[in-house]
Amino acid sequence: MSEQKKSGFVTLVGRPNVGKSTLMNRLIGQKIAITSHRPQTTRNKIQTVYTCDRGQIVFVDTPGIHKAKNKLGEYMVNVAEKTLKEVDVVLWLVEPSDRVGAGDQHIANQLKNINTPVVLVINKIDMVKKDQVFGFIEAYRKLMDFADIVPVSALKGSNEAELIDVIFKYLPYGPMFYDEDTVTDQPMRQIVSELIREKALKLLDEEIPHGIAVSIDIMKERPNQPIWDIEATIVCERDSHKGIIIGKGGAMLKKIGSAARYEIERMLDAKVNLRLWVKVKKDWRDSDFLIKNFGYDKKEV
Repeated sequence: MSEQKKSGFVTLVGRPNVGKSTLMNRLIGQKIAITSHRPQTTRNKIQTVYTCDRGQIVFVDTPGIHKAKNKLGEYMVNVAEKTLKEVDVVLWLVEPSDRVGAGDQHIANQLKNINTPVVLVINKIDMVKKDQVFGFIEAYRKLMDFADIVPVSALKGSNEAELIDVIFKYLPYGPMFYDEDTVTDQPMRQIVSELIREKALKLLDEEIPHGIAVSIDIMKERPNQPIWDIEATIVCERDSHKGIIIGKGGAMLKKIGSAARYEIERMLDAKVNLRLWVKVKKDWRDSDFLIKNFGYDKKEV
């Protein structure tokens, strides 16, 4: 008789910018979620799939839980909080610190209201001395009862195997949700638009990136040729932002385009002809219609 498999859903929560997407990409072994040093990089639930001989883990990467400032912010927080009740295991990512800040206190209060096992994951341990980690564990242990506590470095890739073992410990037995070669449920267009947004986040000034969205206007493969034609629009909130995104003589837009094209070509394993445009839609983050238009569907909340 074949050995029974386990499978289930795991979500990563934590303050914006603690490394949730980096950890998920690391565990999957492929880049699906975009990363940046800016808070609130992730806006939608992203599902990625880890399959091995023990079974399957479906990771749900949610936007960071934070105090919302606009409709897009409210949407992001609602998605994150709803997910907590729908999964089999919650991974709470924190940075190494012996002082628990207000943001983490807020998350702890949310987690106390759920029955799901919560695993505390202390990320970025490559940035501190080994003997300090015990103190960080103690500081968080006082907040609530954790099912397990695992220190990791998402960036350097340490302790991944231990984290996977801990996750499987709490998953139910059952059939797999996806084929074993599935890595994500994200449509290709969505990943492409997120990769373009990631490059813009990394290359632009502090203020602009929160106010941008990317819509894919055309994405098609040429018949009998390994070449994709992609046209995308970067949407911003102000005319002054449009000028900065385009840059002097179009230099910034070219930079964003070539950085994005490199990643998209690696993902599609084909040549890409990428053309970018920039449009202004004032206050789109407070418009229900425009939020939905750029792929953030409130029906999911």
